[in-house]
Amino acid sequence: MRPTVAPFPTARFRRLRRTAALRDLAQEHRLSTADLIWPVFVREGEGVEEPIASMPGVVRRSIDNVVRAAHEAAELGIPAICLFPYTDASVKTNDCAEAWNPENLTNRAVRAIKAEVPGLVVMTDIALDPYNAQGHDGFVVDGEILNDETVEALVRMALAQAEAGADILGPSDMMDGRIGALRAALEAAGHSHVAIMSYAAKYASAFYGPFRDAVGAAGALRGDKLTYQMHPGNSNEALRLVERDLSEGADMVMVKPGMPYLDICRRVKDAFGVPTYAYQVSGEYAMIRGAADNGWIDGEKVVVESLLAFRRAGCDGVLTYFAPQVARLLRAR
Repeated sequence: MRPTVAPFPTARFRRLRRTAALRDLAQEHRLSTADLIWPVFVREGEGVEEPIASMPGVVRRSIDNVVRAAHEAAELGIPAICLFPYTDASVKTNDCAEAWNPENLTNRAVRAIKAEVPGLVVMTDIALDPYNAQGHDGFVVDGEILNDETVEALVRMALAQAEAGADILGPSDMMDGRIGALRAALEAAGHSHVAIMSYAAKYASAFYGPFRDAVGAAGALRGDKLTYQMHPGNSNEALRLVERDLSEGADMVMVKPGMPYLDICRRVKDAFGVPTYAYQVSGEYAMIRGAADNGWIDGEKVVVESLLAFRRAGCDGVLTYFAPQVARLLRAR
């Protein structure tokens, strides 16, 4: 699009900024509660809300309190939550077998939410790192992360989550070929209604640090994830990965992290026109919250502005730890 602009003073851009009503009429992009997905951390226990030091204001919840959070989300109009388990070290093994245990923490939480708040969309994470003694998203043998063997395990994990009642599966592992394998297995098992939101463009980012604390993976991780997550300097590769995942059956795609990769969000949306999401990850949250808590920024305004940036970049929705706060702000307007 090439806009036509009359010369000054015929054209005065400030005319449409003069009052709040005029600014509202001319606003191009809007933020809605319907754009939000709330990531929630679940742990064992009862009546637990355990603060996460590196993510002020975010807690690990026992299943009963996750159900309360689900009710809160529904009451606020947040359409979906995404579950991430904080697993005890005793169930972290090299074979990651807890990942597909029908009674693992995530699957029990899914069933509990669906029993109490059936209309809420429940999204889950597909990756082995919460269950891996070495902290990686895939099987590790002699220091190498195995691709094809990991994909077989991810299929088992996905089927267990689908059986539990998950609405959206979020493969975050970045193994090659996993979307096609997951889609085929879900269809064969009668779970054709279960959607896949692929972490299609997931970068090997330093912004994930607080999240790894939150799920207890930081201490377990051996080495780095550079052999399977994307290099931050790559952009065209992201489009190739998105195209591949769509061709294999992904219903939605995600860019992760969020704000440092808004250019990727825009390119993905322009190239494919598919439902496109971003994850405002733990490091982004911690920076905004830390600056707000110290009085260096107006936290509420910065949060809303940051989420509008995702919408402006073409995202249909955002996973954000600020979801309840933003929903309340939007309701109050």
